[in-house]
This record gives sequence, C-alpha cells and structure tokens, in this order.
Amino acid sequence: MSLGWLGGPNVAGQETGDGRPAVAWAIVIHGGAGGTAERLSEERRAAKLAGLRQVLEQGAARLSAGGEALDVVEHVVKLLEDDPQFNAGRGAVTTSDGRFELDAAIMDGRQRACGAVAGVQTVRNPIELARRVMERTPHVLLIGSGADQFAKEQQVTLVPQEYFAVPGINVPLPNSQSQLLHDRLEYYGTVGCVVRDTRGNLAAATSTGGLPGKRWGRIGDAPIIGAGTFADNESCAVSCTGVGEEFIRRAVAHEISAQLKYGGRSLEEAVRDVVHQQLPAKSGAVIAVDHAGRIAIDRNTVGLAWGAADSQGRNEVGL
Repeated sequence: MSLGWLGGPNVAGQETGDGRPAVAWAIVIHGGAGGTAERLSEERRAAKLAGLRQVLEQGAARLSAGGEALDVVEHVVKLLEDDPQFNAGRGAVTTSDGRFELDAAIMDGRQRACGAVAGVQTVRNPIELARRVMERTPHVLLIGSGADQFAKEQQVTLVPQEYFAVPGINVPLPNSQSQLLHDRLEYYGTVGCVVRDTRGNLAAATSTGGLPGKRWGRIGDAPIIGAGTFADNESCAVSCTGVGEEFIRRAVAHEISAQLKYGGRSLEEAVRDVVHQQLPAKSGAVIAVDHAGRIAIDRNTVGLAWGAADSQGRNEVGL
C-alpha cells in the first residue's frame, strides 16, 4: 500500500512563479514495518502514535526554524532511539543469545558524505556515533569492538547492556532459526528519518537493533549505505525498514535514487516499483523525500509506523 498521497494530493513538487519549489521543508519518519496495528493493545497503539507525533513535531519545528537537514535527522533518530517502543537504542530486540547489537547510518545529501556503525553494544545513541564516523574519520563504517572503542575515544554516552532491555517489549527469543522472523506478526521497529531543509539540502538517517532473534554478528541494511540509507541532493533521501537481507540484495535505497537520477521517474513511481515489483512480499517499507520536497511512503507489509510533515501544512502519523 502506498501512503505518499494520504490526506490529499501531494503538491510538494509544484513550483511558484519564480521557479522555486512550493515546499520550503519536508520531513518523514518511520518506526518500523510489520504486522497489523490491531494486534497491539489500545494502550500501546496510543503510545506509539503519541511517540511518533511528538518526534515528528520536534523535527518539523527545527526545520521551520531553519535547522539543517543533517542536524534534524540526527536529532529525530536520537529521540526514536531513546523511545523504548521502537527497535533502536533502548527497546531494541536481542540476538538469539540475548545480547544487543545495534546498527545505524547517516548521510548528507550535499556531497554524499556518510558514516555508519554496526554491532555496537555499549552506545546509547548509535546514530550519534555514526555521525562521528562521518565527520571525524576517513572511514564510512566501523563495526563491533572497534566501533565501541571509537565511542569511548569520542566520549559519546556509553551504557551497560541492561540499559537497552525493557521488560515486556524486547523479550529474548529462543535460539531457533524458525523463530527468526516472528512470522512477521509484529513491527520490526527499525527507525529512520529523511528530510529536505529550507536550503534544499537532503539527509537520511536509520537506526536499528536488527531482526529479532538474529544470529550474533548479523548486520542488516540500516548501516549499509545504498541499501537501507541513502541521500543525494540531486535525487532523494531514503530510509528503509524490514528484512535487511532483501534490501541489501537489491541496493534498495540507491535503486530509488538511480531511478530518479537516470531513469526519469518520479519519487512515487520509483518507490512503488521497488517496494512492489522488486522486493518480496511482506519484506518491508520505504520512506523518501526528493529534492523538491515531494514525499513518498510505501510498504508491502500490513503495517508501518510512520509520520510526515511539510511547510504546506501536512502533519500526520499512522500505523
């Protein structure tokens, strides 16, 4: 189901008389794709929607005040990492042996600068560390103990593994490959944000605890630039959620960008093609915003936690 036009026509791509985009800024967030929201209790459903709304409004407020895209996506994803209702940071799912291994990536559309971390176990906000990788090293991706050591050197906030555990939310799974995907009945919960700021710059950020019950050392698409996260001012910014292996195999985030940049497709067309023609059914969802501020949100799962706002007054969240 495509969500890009919820609430009426998406007019973000229209232009004013002097050729400038009609939309000054736009933001989209996600909190994971998966099962139907009706499986959630009324209390959890209301809490998820309230959490999405609060985060979306904070991001929108920063953009409307002239905030830069990169700063906004980092701030928004940090808020989602701190919310135990989502599978990132506190509340992340566990590996098959009951540990927490977290992944994150951030990308600046201006020059395609990017940074990512994978398999970190002591970092409260992996997205913050991903930005440090981008800005303070010559590298793109740091993993495991090396990333945790870099976190100590950078003096980002470190926490014990117990910090990520939330009773009743991230219950460890049995060590069984048959349990790996939970029969796709619950939200995967990966979080992400894509933004166009008032300067026309794009940015994307994604953070996750990975698949529930994953084998230790497994890395999904979130920290893989071009698979689960991508931003290029000449095309779009993309963040993905779902079964990461499928997104990696198809380089989903870059594929969407390439369809705009080289194939002449609209953002909505590109996202629809990738989600419904290239990805297997029930494997995930995509949020994206293009250089003109057009928004696209699509999924091939039953549910998706999402929010979208722009300078023309769009402001909505859903499950």
